[in-house]
Amino acid sequence: MASKAKNVPPPTGWRRHLFRAPVQLYRWHLGWVLGGRFCLLGHTGRISGQPRQVVLEVVDRDPATGQCVVASGFGPTSQWYRNICDSPRVTLQIGRRRTPATALALAPPESGQAMARYAQEHPRAARRLMGLCGITTDASPDDYYRVGHDFIPFAEIIPVAGAKEQARRGP
Repeated sequence: MASKAKNVPPPTGWRRHLFRAPVQLYRWHLGWVLGGRFCLLGHTGRISGQPRQVVLEVVDRDPATGQCVVASGFGPTSQWYRNICDSPRVTLQIGRRRTPATALALAPPESGQAMARYAQEHPRAARRLMGLCGITTDASPDDYYRVGHDFIPFAEIIPVAGAKEQARRGP
């Protein structure tokens, strides 16, 4: 069965507050509670120019470089995703480590590969994500590839060279 997506809008009202709750953990300096599976992404609003923040699940991470991959579960119209496409300079915080970074939207084939890998490594989480996003899938690797290719764009967050060493030393 091929994947199908309903047009599920991003959460509003109390659901939005629930989705935004992890941001508050980072503001209270408790982001470490979420471990390495989540990150706080600081970005700039494309219209307002104001700083914005979102907590995202880290789909893949290279511990040596700090580079990570995140998904836009609500598709290419998610505000944070549109913002990073417009202005790729971001800050990345995982746990207590915060660093300047560059966000790059992945091409559809790369997003498809990332989704297929994620589903293989975290099958239960992938099924929950599909339900949250209103996507029906047969859970095959090919179908998850199609989901990433057609519905859920991914982005790579790359720490700025030398930022890791600077973060250790301080300002």
